[in-house]
Amino acid sequence: MAKNNNSYSCNACGAVFTKWSGRCDGCGEWNTIVEDTPLSAGPAKKSLGSVRGQGIILTDLSTEETPPPRTHCGLGELDRVLGGGLVPGSAILVGGDPGIGKSTLLLQAAARFAEAGLDTVYVSGEEASAQVRMRAQRLGLTKAPVRLAAETNLRNILTTLDAERPQLAIIDSIQTMWADNVDSAPGSVSQVRAAAHELTTFAKTRGISVILVGHVTKEGQIAGPRVVEHMVDTVLYFEGERGHQFRILRAVKNRFGPADEIGVFEMTGGGLSEVGNPSALFLSDREEPAPGSVVFAGIEGTRPVLVEFQALVAPSPHSQPRRSVLGWDGGRLAMILAVLEARCGIPFAGLDVYLNVAGGMKISEPAADLAVAAALLSAREDAALPKDTVVFGEISLSGALRPVGQTENRLKEAMKLGFNAAIAPSRSKTGTADGMRVQKMTDLPGFVGEIFGAG
Repeated sequence: MAKNNNSYSCNACGAVFTKWSGRCDGCGEWNTIVEDTPLSAGPAKKSLGSVRGQGIILTDLSTEETPPPRTHCGLGELDRVLGGGLVPGSAILVGGDPGIGKSTLLLQAAARFAEAGLDTVYVSGEEASAQVRMRAQRLGLTKAPVRLAAETNLRNILTTLDAERPQLAIIDSIQTMWADNVDSAPGSVSQVRAAAHELTTFAKTRGISVILVGHVTKEGQIAGPRVVEHMVDTVLYFEGERGHQFRILRAVKNRFGPADEIGVFEMTGGGLSEVGNPSALFLSDREEPAPGSVVFAGIEGTRPVLVEFQALVAPSPHSQPRRSVLGWDGGRLAMILAVLEARCGIPFAGLDVYLNVAGGMKISEPAADLAVAAALLSAREDAALPKDTVVFGEISLSGALRPVGQTENRLKEAMKLGFNAAIAPSRSKTGTADGMRVQKMTDLPGFVGEIFGAG
C-alpha cells in the first residue's frame, strides 16, 4: 500500500498530527485541525516535501537596535579599513600575494587587539609555532598576551575555540585547513568551501570574531571558490609591489563600513608601520617637472589621495606597438588612446605606450581619465606640465569632460601638499577652494589646444 505522508496541524495551538480528527488532543478545540499544504512539490528525497519547520519571528524595519560595539586595535589604518574597528562575531577574509606581509600585519594586529583587552588566539597552519615566535621576537611582540597554536585539523580547531571561547581567532590560512568529513586534499575547492562555511557559522553562533587569511591566484583573486567571499562579512586585499616599501590594505566588501576604503602601510625592518598621510608618501620621490609626469587627485573610499601618473611614448620597432600598463586598467587606456585619435586627431599608431602609477598604487576610478590623457600628451609632445598642478576628470567617448564627485575634497588635499592649480571639468563643484586656481575645461579637444597648443 502507498504510504500516507500527509501532515495535519491545529490552527489554535499548532500541534502536529499524522491523521485528521475532529478534536485537538493538545488544546481541546473542535474543528481546528486542517491538512498542511506541502512546502514544495516533488519526491521527498529531492525536495522539502510536506514536513513543515518552525515559524520564525518577523520584525519591521523600524526596530531600533544599538549599533554593534567596536574594538580599536590602535593601528589607525587597519581600524579605518574595518569601518571603525572590529565588530564582535564578524568574519573577515584577508587576501594577498605570497610574501606581501599578511602574516606580519595580522600578528601585529593580534598583539594590538590582545593589548586592547581582547582574548586573542592565533592559529597557524603554514608555519610552526617556533617560526611565529621568531617573527614576534623580530617585531618586538613577545610580551603581547596572544595565545598561539599550530594546527590544520578543522575539527580540533573548532573544539579548542569552543572550549576556550576567545573573542578573536586568526586562522592563517584557510587553504591549509582540512575537514575530515570532506574527501579531498587541503586547499581544494571543496575543503576551502567547507572550512570557510564552518568557521563563519561558528563565528556567528558563538559571537567570536574570526579573521581568515586567503592566498591569491595569478589573476589576483582569492584562491578557491568565490562563494567564500560571499560567506564572510568583510573582504580585505593586501596590495603592493615587492620592489616598493608601500603596502595598501583595501576593503572590497564590508558589511560594517564603507567599501573601497584603503589603509596605507610602509614595510620596515620592524614590521609594518602605518602611514597617516599617504599622498605625501606617494609624491615624496617626485622630481622636477618632466614630460609624461602628471599628479592625479583621486578618492579612495572616503580618503583623498594624490598619486603620480607616469607615461612614456616612444617609436615602436615592432609592427604591433606595445601597450603596457601598471596600476591602471589596460582597457581604459585603449579607450583614451582611441578618443585622442578620433576626437583630437592625435595618432598613437607606431608608438609604444607605457603607463605607470608611481609607488605601486592601483587606481580604478574613471576620474583619472584626464590625468592619463595629460600624461600621454605630455610624453608625446615632450612638454611638461607645471609642477604645482593637479588634474582630474572623466572622459566620455564623445570627447566631453564629465564632472566627478568630491571635487572639493580633492582640491583641499592638493592645497595641503602645496599645489595651487588644478585642471578639472567645467561643471565641477569646486566649493570654497580659496587659493586654488581651477582651470575648467569643457571637452578634450579644448584641453589639448589650451594646454599643449594643439587641436
